[in-house]
Amino acid sequence: MNLKELKELIEFLIEKDIAEFELERGDVKVRIRRAGEQTTIHTHGDPRFFAVNAAPPPAPELGTAPAIPPAAAPAAAAPEAGLQMVKSPIVGTYYEAPSPGAPPFVKPGDSVEVGQVLCIVEAMKLLNEIESDVAGEVVKSLASNGQPIEYGQELFAIRPKK
Repeated sequence: MNLKELKELIEFLIEKDIAEFELERGDVKVRIRRAGEQTTIHTHGDPRFFAVNAAPPPAPELGTAPAIPPAAAPAAAAPEAGLQMVKSPIVGTYYEAPSPGAPPFVKPGDSVEVGQVLCIVEAMKLLNEIESDVAGEVVKSLASNGQPIEYGQELFAIRPKK
């Protein structure tokens, strides 16, 4: 694998928003893991590559005020009052349905009961069913099918029954 192929691979992974990738060709092994604006490359074998970090932001010129990022929208920052958030208990891959092509376990507007399966999180080749801990109505699904999720990441917003 030459440097041009590696650059094309990195650009493809960024374009498709793939967070982690591993390739093994003969005695060459390439592993790319993205974290925010940083790309780390680990290799084993003949070719030698190194970590590539995004360039730091330019320093402000003397006599100018530093740029202040815009504030996040208040609706996105604070969840709607009274909603119960279902969070992932593990790191893994989120699946909304029991198999490809099957209807999702739940969708916004559905009523759920305590213990009802909401989704599956695959971790280390194990499929873990995530169940509702509250009875109510699913207001919003916060994860995308097939995407990696983190521990504690919010998956669903549920309005509890009164």
